[in-house]
Formats: sequence, C-alpha cells, structure tokens
Amino acid sequence: MEEPRRGRLTVYLGAAPGVGKTYAMLGEGQRRRERGTDIVVGYVETHGRQHTADMVDGLEVVPRRQLAYRGTTFTEMDVDAVVARKPAVVLVDELAHTNVPGSRHEKRAEDIEEIRRAGIDVITTVNIQHLESLNDAVERITGVRQRETVPDEVVRTADQIQLVDMSPEALRRRMAHGNIYKAEQIDASLTSYFRVGNLTALRELALLWLADRVDDALDDYRRAHRIEQPWPAKERIVVAVTGGGESETLLRRGARLAQRAAGSELLAVHVIASDGLTNPDERRISRAQQLVGSLGGTFHSVVGEDVSQAVVDFAAGANATMIIVGTSRHGRVRRLFTGTTGERIASLAGSIDVHLVTHDQGVGAGRSRWYASPLSRQRQLVGLVLAVLLPGLLTVGLRTSADADQLPLDVLLFLAVTVLVALVGGLLSALVAALVAFLVMNWFFTPPTGQFTISEPANVVALVVFVAVAVGVATVVDRASRRASDAVRARTEAATMSSLSRSVLTGQDTAEAIVARLQETFGQRAVSLLQRGPAGWTVVASTGADPACAPADGDTRVEVDDDHVIVMCGSPLRASDRRVLEAFAVQTGLVLEYRRLRERDERAADLERAEATSTAILRAVSHDLRTPLATMRTAVDGLVSGSLDPADQKELVGAVEASTEQLERLIDNLLDLSRIQSGLLHPVLRDRSLEEVLPLAVAGHAPGTVTLELDETTPLVHTDAGLLERVVANLVGNAVRVSAGRPVRVLVHVLPGTVEVLVVDQGPGIAPALRERMFEPFQRLGDTSPGGLGLGLAVARGLTEAMGGTLTAEDTPGGGLTMVLSVPRAAG
Repeated sequence: MEEPRRGRLTVYLGAAPGVGKTYAMLGEGQRRRERGTDIVVGYVETHGRQHTADMVDGLEVVPRRQLAYRGTTFTEMDVDAVVARKPAVVLVDELAHTNVPGSRHEKRAEDIEEIRRAGIDVITTVNIQHLESLNDAVERITGVRQRETVPDEVVRTADQIQLVDMSPEALRRRMAHGNIYKAEQIDASLTSYFRVGNLTALRELALLWLADRVDDALDDYRRAHRIEQPWPAKERIVVAVTGGGESETLLRRGARLAQRAAGSELLAVHVIASDGLTNPDERRISRAQQLVGSLGGTFHSVVGEDVSQAVVDFAAGANATMIIVGTSRHGRVRRLFTGTTGERIASLAGSIDVHLVTHDQGVGAGRSRWYASPLSRQRQLVGLVLAVLLPGLLTVGLRTSADADQLPLDVLLFLAVTVLVALVGGLLSALVAALVAFLVMNWFFTPPTGQFTISEPANVVALVVFVAVAVGVATVVDRASRRASDAVRARTEAATMSSLSRSVLTGQDTAEAIVARLQETFGQRAVSLLQRGPAGWTVVASTGADPACAPADGDTRVEVDDDHVIVMCGSPLRASDRRVLEAFAVQTGLVLEYRRLRERDERAADLERAEATSTAILRAVSHDLRTPLATMRTAVDGLVSGSLDPADQKELVGAVEASTEQLERLIDNLLDLSRIQSGLLHPVLRDRSLEEVLPLAVAGHAPGTVTLELDETTPLVHTDAGLLERVVANLVGNAVRVSAGRPVRVLVHVLPGTVEVLVVDQGPGIAPALRERMFEPFQRLGDTSPGGLGLGLAVARGLTEAMGGTLTAEDTPGGGLTMVLSVPRAAG
C-alpha cells in the first residue's frame, strides 16, 4: 500500500521582528493564488500593521478556534478545520508559538506537523531568536530570554528555508516610521532590543545558521548525485596529524591559513593503522586534540591501511579545499625508493590543494635504525656466536664428504643455517651468517678450493643467488619477528587500555586504584602520585614499600599535568613501555579532573540544598509561622481588653494554647531536621516493649479515630523509646488528618529480624512516583492543612534511620496509604 504524501514545509526565517517575514509569506500566498493554487490562511498575526493586513485580502481565511482560559477568550488555529478543508497549501504564522492550555497540542509546530501528515503543504515564519540552540546566545546579546522556542530540527529539516534579510539601519527606520510597533513603544524599543549592535549580532546569527543549513544541503546533493569531486564553496582546511612533534606546528599553520578567510573550517585528521600495531604517542595526540579545540577546529580519527589514501578520502568527504602535511622525517635512501607521504597525497588529491610545511622534526629526526632489533641483547649475542659457529660446524661436517658436485646441496644447507640464525638472533646475526657462509663456500666448496676465486660462472651465479636469498629470507624472518613482537606488545597494551576503560565504567577510577594498577602492570616496588603545592610536594595516593615523596626520589617519572606527577620506584622502564605509562598518566589526569568536578558538583548540590532549605524556612517564617503568631496576638488583645464574657475568654485561651503547640511543633521539627542533617542526633538505643511506646503515641485523638492492635506476645525492640513515640505519633497524626473521619489502624507484624509497625489510613493515598519525594523536607504534595512546613515525614524518616530502622509507604488495599515502620528486634 502506497504511503500518503507528506506535505512540504517552507520556512521564512528572519533575524528580528519587523523584517517582513509575514509580509513575504503572504506575498508568496498571493502569487500562488494567482497561479491557481488552492491556498488558505490558517493563522496570520498582523500586529495591527496595515500593509500586512492588506496582503490578506483575496485569500481564504479559515476561521479560528476560540478557547476560554482563566476567564479570557483566546483564538488559535483550528487544525481540524484546516485538515477538513484540505487545501493544497496553508499559511501559518509564528512557528514557535505556544498554544493556549486546553489545545490539542502544546506547540504550533505540532499543529503544523499534523497538517503535513494530512498531505497539505505549509508555509510558516519564525525568527532566529526562537531557535532552541540559540536561546542562550540571544539572551547574552539582547538581555531577553525567549520563552517560546522551537527545536532546531523542525526548521533544519524544512524542505525550503527563505531568509528575509534587512540591514539594522533599515529596520530601525521602519521602526521609527511606526511600521512595526505602536507609537508609544517605539522609543523604548529603539533604545533596548532594537539597538544597532543587537540587530547586527542577530543578523549574523541568522546568516551563519542558514549558511550551515546550506552547507548541509550541498553535502546532501553531492551524496545523492555521487559527486566525489570537492566543491570549494567554503574554505575547509584539513591538517594531517601524525602524532609526532611536528603536529602542533602544522595545526598552528593551518589555523593561520583558516583565519585568512571568514567562515573557514579547520579539521585535523589522524590515521590509525588498520593492523593496530603502529601506535602513536598518546600524550602528543591528546595535546593535539586540545590544541585543535582551542583553535576552533575539530579533531577526527580514521582507520586505514594507506595513510595517504585515508587522508585524501577524508578530505574529499569533508569537501575540503586544502590539505596541510608536514615534510618527511625519513632519510634520502628511503625517500628515493618509497617516496614521501606528502608526495603521495599530492598525487592523489586531485583538485584539492596540498600545502607542504617544513618543521624541526624533518629529515633525520626520529629516524629508526634499520639494524635495531626488538630482541634482547642476550639473544642477539647468541645469534652472533651461532652466525660464526654453525657455518664452521656445517663446514666440518660437509668436508667429510668427498663429493665435488654437491654445491647445490651445500648452498641449501648454508641457507638453512642462515634462516636458523635469523630466528635466534635477528637480522644483523643473519647477515653475518650469510657473509661467513659465502666465504666458507667460496674457500672450501667452490673450485678451485683453497682460494677466493671461482672458475665456473654457474658457481658464481649460485653463490650470488645464495647471498641474495639469504639476505631476503633473513629480512623477512626479522620483519616477521618484529611484527610478532609488536603484536604481543599491542595485545598487552590493548588489554591494559581495556582494563583502564573498564575501571572507569565500574567506578574504580580512583587515584589509589590507578597507582595500584601501575605497580601491578610494570612490576615496580612502589608507585606514588604527587601533587605540587605551596609547601612542596604532597602524596595524593601511593602503594608499595617506601614510596617516593618527591619526583627526585623515584627511578621513573611522568607528568600528569602541571601540578601532578607519577613517580615509580623499581627497575627502569623500557622505551616501549613509556607509551603505556603515558596512557596511565592521561587516565590519571581524567581521574583527577573527574574528582575535582565531582567535588564541585557536591559542593554545588550542598549549596543548592542549603538555599532550598533557607528559602523554605523563610517562606515558613513569612506564612506558616506568622499564622499562629497572628492568632496569638489577636487572642491576647481580646483578653487584655477585659470586656469578654467567660465563654469567649475560654475560647481565646484555647486558641493561644493551640497556636503555642503549633509553634512548638514547627520549631521542634526544624531543630530535629537540623540535627539530622548535621549528624548531631545520637539516639539512646535500649531493649523496649512496644506496649510502653505505642499507647502513648496514639493518645490524644478522639475516641474511635485510632485503633491500636498490639499482641502481648510481641517481642522487644531495640530502639530509642522517645524517638519511636515521636515517629509513630507523627505518622498517626498525618493519617488522621487525611482520613476524613474514617478510623486509622495501627498494627504490629513480627518478622524474623524486625518488628513492623503499620499505620493504615483510608485517605486519598499518594501516587507511587511521589512516595519517595514526600520524605524530602518542605514537601506538602497537595496537603493544604494549616500550620505545616512539610517537615513531618522528612523528620520521621531521619529519626527512624538514626535508630537503625526504615520507613516506607505502601498502598492500602481498598484505597489509602500504609506507612511501614520497621524497627530492629532485640537480641536474644
């Protein structure tokens, strides 16, 4: 079944009120009407502007829907009428408008969405300041926060966006002529919201936002039409970052080039080898990421086998206009045979410009020695010994054979010896073995023997091929050994990095955990994390025997940041282990930053809670405490007058007593809450019988209001009798207040380790989602009874937990709420 057609959305976007969005929308409506399009006005707000009202003439207007709210009648767009009319196009003003409560949808954008689902095209208007993502920026510019906003996605996904632009000076002239606001509002508007600076900034926001939208549309077009050739519609500079020391130089050069053209973008790309064996310096990569962010660019990582091709593919996908790459760090010989990355990028880039930048890390810097072996020195020494010894032993063995035509066999055997030496001692040992074997075969096995001359050309070829094959095989074997060593190291590093990441996810990312993992990973005697302070270095976390207390006391040091350093005591680390240690340093920096943020959040939360408490107390003082004080003052004035009969005097005295009790209860709750939150409450726990506590807690209520069901066999509880009585009395008082005359039951259930006191009411109950909230301070949750601060349940739970118990709420079967107070049973 074919899906119904979805209506198109056209948005007229303006930088400020009065630029002519509604006028332009109505103008398009008039043009479409003249072309025969079935078009209606769903909602247009003319704001009393005569020119705008004139543009509505000749257009069919769908009657608005009337809604009553708080004694006033409002009008909104009648979505049902528009859908029932089913025009081809509908004009709807003010996309970000919030509908009157009682409407089907909260926002007009949702009304438009429903109309589009009916297959009707919509043309609408919106100002740039109403976009959700720009709300904070607009407030900083104008000092006015927009209450009505629309998600950016609604406008960004529109089928067409028309910018209605006007210079600030022209808009202010329009304002001065009375074409936007009424005469009495002009002066105030021109000196506040409609200042030239404000309008210029809003105009720039609108142009930049729309430019990004146009850029997205261009990318969509290129993808849809499979256009891989970059289109230089906007200057985009891609910097190839290797992780070497030259990366920062290249990034700063790219930033300077980007600053020459307004609106340029800076993108840094780092290519990760797909085999996962070539690992860059993580600290340098991290510094490059931070530098790119500070320069206003973005950092990207891609995976590829061919670095040059990966860089060019990324640049083409980003529609870049220039690639910046550093000069090669390799020597002349390697560049002669393999070329350079910059040259290969230039040959692949096509129409993208390639900018080659020189740097201090150029030729010779960081060049690896071809003869450097990943094997231990002991294995290399053994290999050199075997390179001399094995050819000699093989020569002795072959000399026992008098066969003069066995040269091909000799070559194969000496080749096998060379491969064996390569496996044991690496490339250098294998080359020595090949040289020794060549000399030995020439002297002992190639006619004429006993001299370094060769009579047969075929033997010359055989020996030359032997040397070439031996060198080639030795190189392959050595490279395979290096790859295997790199793979083992990469696997170890990956396991270590995975462990670090897992520690973050499981919440074990503490400084103590980091230093303990460092000691375990590198086999160190002790590890310390030190912090620089005014008085010198202090130990943040340490593990092991005799940890270092200063950087100079350790054998290995690595900086975490300007004020923190990791110091390890034990065997010195190999150069290949420094990369993992740097990753630990980065992780430690994240841990310390997370700790600082967490402490700051905790302090902010404490301040917020304190502020909320202070606000609630001030509100209580201004209202809840004032009420009983006013009652007492009125009663005292009446008693002092001396003109009352005894009955009236008795009533006033009762009012004073009730108000005094109310004040005492409020003050007690405030003091209890303060003691609970500050940890100054110390209950006296003893073995008590509930028969001594509960009758006192339920006393004072009218007969038949509260029923106590307590068995004489109920075991003793370990609690503070006075605090328990206050908690139960509080719960019973709340239950009586909400039960509207229906009896409240107090029950006791005995469990293996606890005794539960249940206060059961048949009141309105509380929704499950609000039950935890009702135990927070100053929560009334709809309780409008006088004289309360919403502290009772918060104090009750605090007192219960101080006694080692729990207080929860459950539904009462048949309706109501049951408060469950669990108290520990006495031992024995």
